[in-house]
This record gives sequence, C-alpha cells and structure tokens, in this order.
Amino acid sequence: AVVSTQREGGKAVVSTQSTGGGTRSISGTSHYHVALENRLAELHNKERSLVFTSCYVANDTTLQTLAKQLDAEIFSDSGNHASMIAGITNSRMPKHIFRHNDTDHLEQLLAKSDPDRAKIVAFESVYSMTGTMSPIEEMCDIAHSYNALTFVDEVHAVGLYGDTGAGLAEERECGSKIDIVTGTLGKAYGLIGGYIASSDSLVDVVRSYGSGLIFTTSIPPSTAAGAVASIDVLASDEGRSLRQKHRESYSMLRDKLVTGGFPVMRCPSHIVPVLVGDPLKARLAMEHLFDRHRIYVQAINYPTVPRGSELLRFVATPYHTPQMMDYLVDALDDVWTGLDLPRNTV
Repeated sequence: AVVSTQREGGKAVVSTQSTGGGTRSISGTSHYHVALENRLAELHNKERSLVFTSCYVANDTTLQTLAKQLDAEIFSDSGNHASMIAGITNSRMPKHIFRHNDTDHLEQLLAKSDPDRAKIVAFESVYSMTGTMSPIEEMCDIAHSYNALTFVDEVHAVGLYGDTGAGLAEERECGSKIDIVTGTLGKAYGLIGGYIASSDSLVDVVRSYGSGLIFTTSIPPSTAAGAVASIDVLASDEGRSLRQKHRESYSMLRDKLVTGGFPVMRCPSHIVPVLVGDPLKARLAMEHLFDRHRIYVQAINYPTVPRGSELLRFVATPYHTPQMMDYLVDALDDVWTGLDLPRNTV
C-alpha cells in the first residue's frame, strides 16, 4: 500500500494506492494500522488501542472476550446499544441490568454481588436515540468502589466533545476513570471502523482471544491513514472551531423546534429527538418531509426504540444555517398538521 496524507487548501487529503489485507494476524496489519492505534491511544491517554472493522464488532468482541476470560459478572445500563447487549449475551456470563443512568440502582446491584468475583460496568456516554448523557464520573467511582472495571462507549461523543475531540469524558475531565473506552471512526471522523483503548494488558487479552478481531478482514490501510488525518483535524484549532459551531447549530435547532410547539425530547446533547409515538405516522412523517419538502430525516421505530416511543431524530451540523432550520420548522409544521400529531414538549 502506498498512502500519503497532506494538507491542501487547509484541508486534510489522503491519497493512496492500496489493496485490502487479510485478518489482523495474517497480513492485515500495516504501518498505517499501527500508527492509527498509537494515535487513538494518545487521544484517550491510554497505554494501547485496538482497531476493529466497526464499533459494533469492537463492543461485541471486547465485552464477551473480557467477561469470559475474567469470569466476570456484567452490569449494564438498560439503554445500552445492541452491540453491547450482543457482547453481554454472547459471553454467557451473569448479567444485571440497571435503570438508565440510575446510579443508586447500579450501586444496589453491585452491593448484592459476590465481592470476590470480577465485575464489568458497561454504559454509554451519549445515548444515540434519546440524546441523554451519562454521569460518567459518578458511575465510574461507584464501579471502582466495588472493584469493577468500567467499559464506556463514546461512539456518539468522539470528535464532538472535549478539547481534542476525545469525547464527553475528556470534556468532563474524567477520562482517567474509564478502564476501557470504545469509539467509532465513522460519524464525526467520517470513515469506517471502531476501536477500544485501555491498558496494555486488557487490550492484549482482546487481541489474543477476540474472535471478532482474529477472524475477519482488517480495515484498508487507506482508511487507517485517513482516520489519523481526521483525528488530527478534529484535535486541532480547526476542530475546536467546528465543535463550537456545531454546538451553536444544534442548540439553535432545538430552540426553534421547541418554539414551534413540537414534542422535543429535552436532552443536553447534540441529538434532537422529536417524539411521534406511532410507528405508521413516524414513517409517514419521514416520507412526507422528503416527498413534499425534499428534507431527509430518519424515522426511528421498534426495536431501536420501545414501542410507543417512535420518533424523528434530528442532528444539525456546523453548516446548517438559520434559514435552513426555519425551512425545516415550516415543513414540519405542514407535516404535523396533516398527520394530526400532538404538539407539546416532552
């Protein structure tokens, strides 16, 4: 593979002549994969990182591998992503579900557990459908008081929060309390792939025994090189400027939707969910917005959200203007009226 990364017109450009490799252990690890893993470890201030084909695979593989190898009980937030649920289920280890973001319930469950058995507390920093944020530091402190490892999914936070884009834990200055952090190279970083970052010993356990790493093709060298460039951009002053514009943009969108009387689910993150509460009407609202107004927004139905919680999920970018948002509000007003949907803030 021949890969070069350079700056052209203030933008990062990756040029490459490369072919896909094999699995990570058989010709699928190049200089660019190693450079990416070193950069991710540096980003999260951890000893080591490990790159996977997606963060679904990273979460599934890491949770099931560590739980099996450590003979650990797992304590999981009820709002956790399907990839985390898959890893917990596939581990076949004892699991305990605590109410979403409920630190008291988490502590009650930990207090009842075997003090001599290994434990993993797994949760997300930003939840993708509701936009809620977890009390990261408090959860980590509770977990560590019962000698549990903390596993935190920062998929919806990396690139978007923190001084260098390392996520919500960096923004709240508690990243050192996370034992295993996972993230994506998609979403804010704009590519594909996922990763974990942790201590050298924990990462080596996953590298040595994780079937989701061992038995699948690695990401291409060009993707790895592009990811390093993207991380560097979002860790720079340019990235900080983009995050500030992004915050202003999604805050403005939320305010406009609330002012318009739509049932916005109030949350502190960049995700702006609008409750519909009916699967058919959610689908129709999506179709009418696109067909009549050329606006694409995704309807979210079961099993991604519980039945009765169907919603439209909006995420503004730094480049959405106030005029664009006003057009969206007018279009949404037309659709909401036509479908006789309720107007109240959640």
